[in-house]
Amino acid sequence: MTDQPPIPTLRDTLAAATDELLAFRNEQGYWEGELSSSALSTATAVCALRRYLGCVSGLPEDRRRAIELLVRQGLAWLAAHQNDDGGFGDTTLSLSNISTTALCWAAFSGEEAAYGQAEKAVRAWLADAAGGLDPPTLAAAIRRRYGKDHTFSVPILTTLALHDRLGAGRDAWRLAPQLPFELAACPPAWYAKVKLPVVSYALPALIAIGLVRHSNRPTRNPLTRAARGMTRRRVLSVLQSIQPDGGGFLEATPLTSFVTLGLLGAGEAACPVVEQAVEFLVRSARPDGSWPIDTNLATWVTTLSVNALDAGGWISKRMPLSEQGAVRDWLHGQQLKQVHPYTQAAPGGWAWTDLPGGVPDADDTPGALLALRALADADEDRARLRESAIAGIVWLVDLQNADGGMPTFCRGWGTLPFDRSSCDITAHGLRALHAWRSVLPEALTHRARRAERAALAYLARQQRPDGGWAPLWFGNQHAVAVDETNLTYGTSRVLVALAEIGCHAADGDRQLPNAVRGLQYMISLQNEDGGWGGGPATPSSIEETALAVEALAAFADRAPDGRVAESVRRGAAWLVEHTAGGREFPATPIGFYFAKLWYYERMYPVVYTVAALGRAIRVLEPSAVAPHVEAPA
Repeated sequence: MTDQPPIPTLRDTLAAATDELLAFRNEQGYWEGELSSSALSTATAVCALRRYLGCVSGLPEDRRRAIELLVRQGLAWLAAHQNDDGGFGDTTLSLSNISTTALCWAAFSGEEAAYGQAEKAVRAWLADAAGGLDPPTLAAAIRRRYGKDHTFSVPILTTLALHDRLGAGRDAWRLAPQLPFELAACPPAWYAKVKLPVVSYALPALIAIGLVRHSNRPTRNPLTRAARGMTRRRVLSVLQSIQPDGGGFLEATPLTSFVTLGLLGAGEAACPVVEQAVEFLVRSARPDGSWPIDTNLATWVTTLSVNALDAGGWISKRMPLSEQGAVRDWLHGQQLKQVHPYTQAAPGGWAWTDLPGGVPDADDTPGALLALRALADADEDRARLRESAIAGIVWLVDLQNADGGMPTFCRGWGTLPFDRSSCDITAHGLRALHAWRSVLPEALTHRARRAERAALAYLARQQRPDGGWAPLWFGNQHAVAVDETNLTYGTSRVLVALAEIGCHAADGDRQLPNAVRGLQYMISLQNEDGGWGGGPATPSSIEETALAVEALAAFADRAPDGRVAESVRRGAAWLVEHTAGGREFPATPIGFYFAKLWYYERMYPVVYTVAALGRAIRVLEPSAVAPHVEAPA
């Protein structure tokens, strides 16, 4: 067990971690972060760029050579990062999984002369994981991973079919389900009603992947075949209209690669979408030959950073007003002012990135609202601040589902996991509603209050029998007993929200029984070494330990028996030891991207540690105030 450090050691660790966090800022004063390289992204980009070279003639020689080099570098990176068991994980720290390994198998197609050993090891891993390499067995194993959600299974099967990994010719396509791309020709307002087999953000994949299947194995139903033929130009026009200026759909390499592969496989190489998508892929390649899962999470990590500093009361001590003002102005600039063409979302929300492929969502919008609240003292333009907050709160309230929970992108879209209400996003929204409620117009205050009550009722219904809450956007690859669900993340986010609501809201005490059970569950997850993993009996990590410490510290003053404070003390000690006093922050893949894609973000362990120790010191040393460190002029 880790020895419990004295308060000065905790304070020194927090100061060092805060230095690390502030050092992550770019020249403009906000945070961009650094996402992990991804084998899955690299494999899909290699497949797309290689097919592009094979389908498009007349390329300038220097451009052709540049793309050929990216393909070669990508293949070399994949071969260098193959797991010892022969498979591939999503990140360099991830366990092998069938999706990424199958896509890497497609990437090595035709490259056996140079990568024969790697390809052989991939085949062996896939055969063992799927129960066989014959196409029906492999396809069934991939479909099982995603169930009814075709958002990712069908693009993977399509990629395998395009690379003859599901057999040759027309027969290969019988294992790749046909996506009803013709539905994209409907008015956008109808999308939620027609119950698409993919989630809301995957409209580009629905179109491109549907087209390639239709082009290679059209249905025998003459009416459906005719309908698809008639809508082909229309859906291509829709696809072009929702492609962002940067070319990358959602700034995501996998989605953009799948769209490129689909269009090229459907004989649509001349479609303008292809050139823009390829430009995005070329621009997104890293010098080491890899591609990340997404370009960056700049808005997300900036709001996390501001709110982490605010949790410990450090903002005014470590960031001069001018630096706070730069972040505040940048955040104001990221608020969407028009209807978003991708999801038809109303103005008022924030996306995860400042880049053109970002889409407003219900996790980044609360993060931005909380950050603006934390930076309010630095905002001399109070009218602008209030106007921005009102627009954000209206956006959130309008998005709330009928069950009281918050979905990620679109209200009432469907029942697939990434369109349903989720506990982590609902808790985040709840905090934002509560933080701004006192300055809203009267009518909106009433709406926000009703929304809070509905959200609290949703969270109460979603609490698991063991007392925890399951999140949507974070996982833990070691938590196999609970389908890789990160119960530490979900429970901690709800507890922080309940602490803030319970301490100040008139009806908050009604939630305390839920909170007590959540606290008891959180304490039960603490490992013998004092840290936390993503669930019962999972290895401790900096990210998850920090999340748990922050949540328990938020409630410590309401748990007089001392168990919570003792748990906070042990967790804080673990953080001191495993961050080398706030100077080393090895990351863990806990990010759970679209369709079970893992990632890690270099800033997560730093920012979560700052938030955790900031709150912990306030609990363990109640008279503590934020240490005063002279900010640079």
